[in-house]
Amino acid sequence: MPEPVAGVILAAGRSSRLGTNKLLIELGGETVVRRAARQALEAGLSPVIVVLGFEEERVAAALEGLAVQKVVNRRHEEGMHASLRAGIERVAAECGAAVVILADMPLVTARMLEQIVARFRSAGAPLVISLYGEVQAPPTLYARALFPALAESGAGGGQQVVREYREQATPLHWPAPLRADLDRPEDIARVRRELPSDGPAA
Repeated sequence: MPEPVAGVILAAGRSSRLGTNKLLIELGGETVVRRAARQALEAGLSPVIVVLGFEEERVAAALEGLAVQKVVNRRHEEGMHASLRAGIERVAAECGAAVVILADMPLVTARMLEQIVARFRSAGAPLVISLYGEVQAPPTLYARALFPALAESGAGGGQQVVREYREQATPLHWPAPLRADLDRPEDIARVRRELPSDGPAA
């Protein structure tokens, strides 16, 4: 059997630009953070680790009933790299890789995650990156060999590792609109138009 691939969902940020906790907004019948976790589980990622920080109890409550591991990053104010490090440290030794996912990219689907893992297993590359047009953004798969580099990457975080290993990376191309995040009210309205309104209850 192939080695399992973990999912690391970064869900610790403050959402300062939006003015509310965007991970708790309901889209398509469920909260943003629950949707991210459910997509990772449906893709077969195991374990799925959700890194919490800001309003950790409220975000954790939104994940109730899902088979995820929760890690609290007490240093989430330092930036995303601290959450990435906290999540990677929890990935089991038997995992061959980890897919790093941002909780606030609600158009990322289980099918996309499945394709990322399949590309890793077929190509054997240490890094599988997502390209939306010319823009590189998560989800990103890092093979276990890169975990030490992620842990030591400092403020540069995962992007620093991507830059260092770009020549060894295997890309997957997605339609640019799927890169949507939730920094502004108009972003939320646009994503609501894209998602079905009869999704699972949060």
